[in-house]
Amino acid sequence: MSSTVIVGTQWGDEGKGRVVDVYAANAALVVRYQGGDNAGHTVKIGDQSYALHLIPSGIVRQRPSILGNGMVINPKSLLKEIADLEGKGLTVRPFIYISEDAHLIMPYHLALDAASERAMGKGKIGTTLKGIGPAYTDKFSRTHGMRVGDLRNAEYFRARLETIVADKNAILEKLYGAETFDAAAIYDEYMAYYAVIKDMICDTGEMVWQALKRGDDVMFEGANATMLDIDHGTYPFVTCSTPTAGGASVGAGVGPSLLDTVIGVVKAYTSRVGEGPFPTELKDEVGARIRELGHEYGTTTGRPRRCGWLDACVLRKAVRANGLDFLAVTHLDVMGEFAELPLCVGYEIDGKRVDIFPSALWEVERAVPIYETLPGWQTPIADCRDFDDLPVNAQRYLTRITELTGVPLCMVTVGSERDETIVFKDVVMA
Repeated sequence: MSSTVIVGTQWGDEGKGRVVDVYAANAALVVRYQGGDNAGHTVKIGDQSYALHLIPSGIVRQRPSILGNGMVINPKSLLKEIADLEGKGLTVRPFIYISEDAHLIMPYHLALDAASERAMGKGKIGTTLKGIGPAYTDKFSRTHGMRVGDLRNAEYFRARLETIVADKNAILEKLYGAETFDAAAIYDEYMAYYAVIKDMICDTGEMVWQALKRGDDVMFEGANATMLDIDHGTYPFVTCSTPTAGGASVGAGVGPSLLDTVIGVVKAYTSRVGEGPFPTELKDEVGARIRELGHEYGTTTGRPRRCGWLDACVLRKAVRANGLDFLAVTHLDVMGEFAELPLCVGYEIDGKRVDIFPSALWEVERAVPIYETLPGWQTPIADCRDFDDLPVNAQRYLTRITELTGVPLCMVTVGSERDETIVFKDVVMA
């Protein structure tokens, strides 16, 4: 039995979909365990790019793909995603399994998300406006959450929906002055979705459990990233779920003792979408150049990402929060243009050296990055297929990352194509 959890170590967009795609080749199941269509994973094969939001990246390898109980699912978005992928020639529906315990994103969740962000003004979180926060709020309130499995009982679903919509309409109208919803119309809409997805809905936790008992390889795919984790991220500028490795157990429905290996995906620089602290952000032409070289625009929203140098303080927190066994470094080729590569090795906060990202935002706001500058390599590396093929300075950059984190490498991407990847069979730079 082999179970592998793949997580983001920064603020998302590290290239997790690419890493999952590589390792999913031999997986019996690929399990997405949290988040919703606020996530965006991209897999590129030749001239074809597959944008994934709800469906695990293993679908590109035609692997059985589970939407786990820890997710919040907008069925409208799911069906659009299926149609888009099928339009690109992928067989999708026979490979999709949806947890009956996953929660539904409803139309009023999107309306509440948008209304709340407008009301907060400059203090907004910077959400993707996909209704993720309101859906998770309803889940944990226990009074207003609706699960995918509820669709199987039309009478029950309609009765609960009428009560919930009345409550949501009162909030939308009286608090935000926003438009309200018709429960009957939502009922008809969601029953139509159910007619399409009903054969995909099942006890996915049992599927994962049985696969692990058989000794199958199972891959757990996290969305978002460590620094967006509801507990360990830059709160309140975080997502509403647990993207860290511990969330894989809860969000897939199997015990933590069944998780073998955790791979942390690290972009060779740092990026962030939306509001929140970012100590190594570059608000200059260098940051803009990294954005263009790395095509740093959100898969889900299209928003330009904020870019900056690699931050070892962030990575050390990710190592601790996830128990990382290996690092997969992505976008190494993007750094090839620069003559010098500053790498943040610590912060100075109020005259003191700090080596791990603080929890308190007021401390982060006072953090001055301490940089160590490494020489660049300024040569293409897309043809490299082994660590020794890389330019010496690229090797030094990777070696320094492993030294600063204490975690060995398992993979490096050197270009945007699927085969422009170095996969290590043995531990590298422990």
